[in-house]
Amino acid sequence: MKITEFLKHNYRHFNAAALIDAAEGYKTHIDKGGKMMVTLAGAMSTAELGISLAEMIRQDKVQIITCTGANLEEDVFNLVAHDYYERIPNYRDLSPEEENELLARHMNRVTDTCIPEMEAMRRIEDVILEEWVKADQAGEAYFPHEFFYKILLSGKLDKSFQIDPKNSWLLEAAKKNLPIIVPGWEDSTLGNMYAGHVISGDIKDVHTVKGGIQYMMFLADWYTNNAKEDSTVGFFQIGGGIAGDFPICVVPMLHQDLQRDNVPLWGYFCQISDSTTSYGSYSGAVPNEKITWGKLGIETPKYIIESDATIVAPLVFAIVLDQ
Repeated sequence: MKITEFLKHNYRHFNAAALIDAAEGYKTHIDKGGKMMVTLAGAMSTAELGISLAEMIRQDKVQIITCTGANLEEDVFNLVAHDYYERIPNYRDLSPEEENELLARHMNRVTDTCIPEMEAMRRIEDVILEEWVKADQAGEAYFPHEFFYKILLSGKLDKSFQIDPKNSWLLEAAKKNLPIIVPGWEDSTLGNMYAGHVISGDIKDVHTVKGGIQYMMFLADWYTNNAKEDSTVGFFQIGGGIAGDFPICVVPMLHQDLQRDNVPLWGYFCQISDSTTSYGSYSGAVPNEKITWGKLGIETPKYIIESDATIVAPLVFAIVLDQ
């Protein structure tokens, strides 16, 4: 039985039914000529979402991605150091002393998965630092994802691949030169490393890596050129935080700050989240709240799946891909 057949037979109510509705809405949006932004929060790259997301990119089911700096780099960390990762199923039971032992071995834990500092983070630092310095000395500036595209497409890392490269979503995005928005990139391991290299003088101009305001300007142009009344842009949000909050605001910015009245609202919205609507939580807000902020309209198809994105997102993608 195909995955889609199984899901449609069994997923009939509650969050299960919301998953089916959201996936069918995604397909309808794409089939009508719409484009889709996917946003990645949390640690989805370390959760190896690339296994399904890369195929979505290959089949043109995703036209633009917004992600945290962590998701940008962690897909590449996994690509070159997967064999050195360690999984700790009993992570809830670790004592402070056991956590300190992981620190001593330079194993950075993300829930049940430890990322090896030397094999992953420092290996990528060595390669990307060359590109940072080269651009800095030439007086050039690029976005964080563009530097990753440079090192991935250069072939310098090919011999270091430890997973099937078809499961790296960032590598597939690089091949298509997919636009990526990375708000708050400085809040990432490589962002910290970059700051260190600026402080130490290895990089003279802190703006060699472009920042968030320039990303918003780029997104404003991209959205204006791609969102049309008959082929709108959809918003598929995995998790919450800045990965979702930052890009969705481009629409009210275009309307309210630039006074452009011919720009359509987001044409589809879905969020996978386990955040609850309380204490002013934007990540847990129901989609209708976004109407009041000028992001979504009354008629915009809206879905929310209150569940674990590591479980839900690959299943939604499977339906979109007719698997």
